[in-house]
Amino acid sequence: MAHNLDITNGVASFVSAREDAWHKLGQVLPDTFTASAALEHGMLAEWNLRKQPLLAQLEDGSTIPVADRFAVVRDNPVTGLGESLGVVGSAYKIVQNEQLTGVLDTLVDESGAHFETAGAIDGGRKVFVTMKLPGHIKVGGVDPVESYLAAMTSHDGTTSTVLMVTPVRIVCQNTLNMAYKESSHQFRVRHTSGADSALIQQAREALDFSFDYLEGFQEEANQLINTELTQSRFRELIEKEFGAPRDAHKVTVSRTENKLDQMEYLFADSDTHEGMRNTAWAGMNALTEWYDHYSPVRANGGDEAAARSRKALLEPEFKEKARRIMMALV
Repeated sequence: MAHNLDITNGVASFVSAREDAWHKLGQVLPDTFTASAALEHGMLAEWNLRKQPLLAQLEDGSTIPVADRFAVVRDNPVTGLGESLGVVGSAYKIVQNEQLTGVLDTLVDESGAHFETAGAIDGGRKVFVTMKLPGHIKVGGVDPVESYLAAMTSHDGTTSTVLMVTPVRIVCQNTLNMAYKESSHQFRVRHTSGADSALIQQAREALDFSFDYLEGFQEEANQLINTELTQSRFRELIEKEFGAPRDAHKVTVSRTENKLDQMEYLFADSDTHEGMRNTAWAGMNALTEWYDHYSPVRANGGDEAAARSRKALLEPEFKEKARRIMMALV
């Protein structure tokens, strides 16, 4: 399967505490690990990220600096050679991998959370870390959902540092990251002056928020699992919300029907919904499972798995719509 892990000479920048590393790549640790272990085994340590003036070459072969443009450069963790990750402006503040994991490491003793995955994708341009929060909830007493605090930062100027509360349904690994009662589940820190202190503050706020968020999430989930939803009614809902326009081209109609059929199958027949079938909770999870695992993605260079992972974590709009559709039935 395609992936987008940062790989040099066959070595992947990824580490996981629970299962085989993503698509059997990287180093696997048997237990939970510290920030230093995440950096070391995930090939994230000592990148020595820095800004270098961007130069333009003239016709005579000489170079001149480009105003307010710098290349973000790292030392490749395998070869040690310098390589450019992206172009940024003078106000851009680099966040070293050690800073990101160090901030999250301060939360371990305070919360009982622990590191679970860490790695780099897009050739080192993006770095991610996930921490599992203690305990889990059981929706309706039957469906276990674990909760995570996930962090992602970019080294190419494309995104802020993002911290997010992310419930994950164990049975199908759905990421149920969505706004609860229209309040955001994401905290963002721009790569500008003061990013260090802001990151620490936002990490603590995200941790504090996570407990209220998950309590509210469980309350809504219990309402959904206790709300009956038949297969025919589910089909009506998805045709109304996701169906093709009447004047759509036949190719669009065909693709849309295939999408709706996939959603309906997940709702009615998938073994991931045993014990909660014909409920609004199953309806919401059918939609989120389709989005995470089956929806089309635009993958640069054919790296579908990585594109799907980014989409699942960083684009919650579809899941928020799914939540609104199902909560309207309660």
